[in-house]
Amino acid sequence: MDKFLEAAIEEAKKGLTEGGIPIGSVLVIDGVIVGRGHNQRVQKGSAVLHAEMDCLENAGRLKASDYRRATLYSTLSPCDMCSGTVLL
Repeated sequence: MDKFLEAAIEEAKKGLTEGGIPIGSVLVIDGVIVGRGHNQRVQKGSAVLHAEMDCLENAGRLKASDYRRATLYSTLSPCDMCSGTVLL
């Protein structure tokens, strides 16, 4: 299995352990994981804290040139909100 997908699965397991929805995500640039996240809607009572949003937030603000080289791995196909955020 792809090592980055495995990392996303590990994030999903963290969410499950915390009592949340088991979805995980990682952001990769040039073969390096620069952000990790998991769904925290249940844990934090948030309507928008999906795995992809958490991952991007944890990656911090990056240069546009970095985002162009980035690949987002997720354990579930992103919803419209997350897909739109990734495209921005």
